[in-house]
Amino acid sequence: MANRRVRPERTYEPRGIDALDLRILTELQVDARVSFAELGRRVGLSAPAVTDRVRQLEESGVITGYRAEIDPRAVGFPVTVMVRIRPAVRELQRVTKIAKEIPQIVECYRMTGDDCFYFTMHLRTVAELEPILDLFTPYGHTTTSLIHTAPVPRRPLPLG
Repeated sequence: MANRRVRPERTYEPRGIDALDLRILTELQVDARVSFAELGRRVGLSAPAVTDRVRQLEESGVITGYRAEIDPRAVGFPVTVMVRIRPAVRELQRVTKIAKEIPQIVECYRMTGDDCFYFTMHLRTVAELEPILDLFTPYGHTTTSLIHTAPVPRRPLPLG
């Protein structure tokens, strides 16, 4: 199942999610590489039945993908930075375009408030930060924070 690809940014189509679907989703959040046979054993279904449910969850947009979580430090990106951006008037689209073009930015959110954008990026050195921030300077004000630790790392949704 680890090699399966689900189309990104699929529009969510509401469907009834029952307790069994929630158990399947809980198991997949913990181990997305579990085989359908093992997943079926864990939730009390046959492999074909659990395969069908997972396929329906994928097609309806509940499951949006499967990925490996990698420690950025272990692959040479020891600096994690969070940046908020307050765009200048009429520069929202330009900020979005720039953020999409920078591979070090691993997530970017548009949000309410004065700072309309928030993004996280991983860098090899602190020296990489200034040239990236300089790309945004003509189009808005940035506020940058270097991350020391993650007391609550990314974790599964509490579905149960």
